[in-house]
Amino acid sequence: MIWRLNGLRAASVTLAVMVGGPALAAECIAPADPGGGWDFTCREVGRLLAEQGLVEGNVQVTNMPGGVGAVAFANVAGKRADDGDLLVATSTVGVTQIAQGKYPGGIDQMRWLGMLGADVGVIAVAKDSDMQSLDDLLTKLKEDPTSVVTSGSSGAGGWDHIRLLMLAQAAGVDAIEKIRWVQFDGGSPAVTQMMGGQVGVVSTDLGEIKGFVESGDIRILAVLADEPISAFPDLPTAKSQGYDVTGYNWRGFYTGGQVSDEDYAEWVEKLKALYDSAAWHEAAKASGLEPVWRGGEDFAAYVAEQEQQMAEISRQIGVIQ
Repeated sequence: MIWRLNGLRAASVTLAVMVGGPALAAECIAPADPGGGWDFTCREVGRLLAEQGLVEGNVQVTNMPGGVGAVAFANVAGKRADDGDLLVATSTVGVTQIAQGKYPGGIDQMRWLGMLGADVGVIAVAKDSDMQSLDDLLTKLKEDPTSVVTSGSSGAGGWDHIRLLMLAQAAGVDAIEKIRWVQFDGGSPAVTQMMGGQVGVVSTDLGEIKGFVESGDIRILAVLADEPISAFPDLPTAKSQGYDVTGYNWRGFYTGGQVSDEDYAEWVEKLKALYDSAAWHEAAKASGLEPVWRGGEDFAAYVAEQEQQMAEISRQIGVIQ
């Protein structure tokens, strides 16, 4: 019997008991309780890394909730910055928290490995809305930023809000802080209120409102992705309409800032191999994610650009100073 105690370096104690079982090849920290998106990211990716033979043995998952990822971030930065066997699940939400100064450090404290999939952001209106295109919406906002009540499932300064403001910025809307925003407890309640006329626009993840798209009750003005998405290839992207804006709620990983170049490159290679597998594409789509890859230095540059955009918009709307 082998007892491995990992919790001494975590916010909560995790005891792994193995009786003649496979060795633990790596550890993935999910900075949240079991059952959420970060937990899924660790568990599903860890399972597939082992099944595809990309790591030897199993990947241990440690749940380390607290501060929307801040506790895990601090733990890695302070105690495990050079641990080459460690992955930490993160997403756009984590980068938003960093951009708004809610983590104990900046993005440069970690090495950003890659994203493998994303919930894709969309901008939607009711089917009977007078706004027939993204240009119609953005023209209204340019003429009067208060003319349209917009909504989503995050509060002011959250990701649903910020990606709408990124579009407004790209269109040259002045005084984006004047755009009216209402928060609902999820994309579906926001759409229900929009269909009832209480709000004019919803910014949310496509996965949250997929049923409304399929029923034809709403019109998607823009998908915030690099390319048309596989589930609805006919929906227009913002890029195809002249606005170079993406709004992925991506799922991916970082590791400690002092991890060696060799270990870093190995993780990027393994994650890319996993992304290229049919097993990952099947698992991602089954969970409502669009498979999307950015890895290594390209991903690090993307995270840096995203953090800068979020910080700038957060200052403009008064979320941070």
